[in-house]
Amino acid sequence: MLSKLRVMLCDDSGTVRAALARILESDAAIEIVARVADGSQALRALDSAAAMHRAEVVLLDLEMPVMDGMTVLPRILERKPRPVVIVASALTQKGAAATMAALSAGASDYISKPSAAAGGLNDPVFRADLLAKVKGWARLRDGTARITRPRPAVVRSRPKVVCIGSSTGGPQALATLVRRLPRKPSVPMLLVQHMPAGFTSMLAEHLSGLGGPKVIEAREGDVLEPGVLFLARGDRHLVARQVEDRVILHLSEGPPENYCRPAVDPTLRSLVAVYGGGVLAVILTGMGHDGLAGCRGVSEAGGAVWAQDEASSVVWGMPGAVSRAGLVSEQAPPMVLGDTLADVAGVHS
Repeated sequence: MLSKLRVMLCDDSGTVRAALARILESDAAIEIVARVADGSQALRALDSAAAMHRAEVVLLDLEMPVMDGMTVLPRILERKPRPVVIVASALTQKGAAATMAALSAGASDYISKPSAAAGGLNDPVFRADLLAKVKGWARLRDGTARITRPRPAVVRSRPKVVCIGSSTGGPQALATLVRRLPRKPSVPMLLVQHMPAGFTSMLAEHLSGLGGPKVIEAREGDVLEPGVLFLARGDRHLVARQVEDRVILHLSEGPPENYCRPAVDPTLRSLVAVYGGGVLAVILTGMGHDGLAGCRGVSEAGGAVWAQDEASSVVWGMPGAVSRAGLVSEQAPPMVLGDTLADVAGVHS
């Protein structure tokens, strides 16, 4: 019989711990091996448990008494074998800043605790996202996903614009890809990551500090031009419009698509309307199929579609959808896609 995935819950709220446990243990492949209220208790639980009972994934609240999440995070990551840490954050500006700091410090991913108005911890979208992240990161950690580095792709025609879309597991995939690019891209680039309002400005700051191009949260009326990467703002679709001889960015309050805002599909539709076959779409890890319809439009117009490979994806939903549809010309881990993008897009230092 296959062993279950061992998870520790570290949150100062007993109610939250109980709710998270119910969600996770609804999956027969997951077992909760420890429930603790602060970082010091988490360390004791990790050190006292026998190897066969030690947590492989830690869900870590960032705001706790005695020892908070940011204090204990590096100490958890020192343990051998190293557990996956997914931090839990409030949907606030302060929470967003702490989340990005945790990702920079080695956390694999984050979950945003939904508000009571959004259904709280019983929200079905939150439940699906939580299960996907816990199981996906554990799969990458334990080596069942064997990631290989394929030969670099053959450089083809240079695109006029690049759009990168991602969701579950996206912040780390984006970080891997973006740091491979030189500081001054010579082709306009947009990023669409499924993320709440308030978090995208912090993600832009996080990505900008990796040594690659500057990443900015797109603003209404920005001119789409080379040199920086424009990140879609949380809770707004990012669309491009031709205005005389310039391409202007618009933040749309249109309805969610594929249950998301921002979504990748409206961005791709707008880029095809402006650039035709000059669009290169890159679809990274994520649940669902956002980007599939937009990539069909890209392909029909003569553009190109790349996707992250299954082995390196936390969830092969979005990239898998475009791959199974036969739209993908290049498929590889984010590092390879970043290297190839640097060549194909003609970027320069």
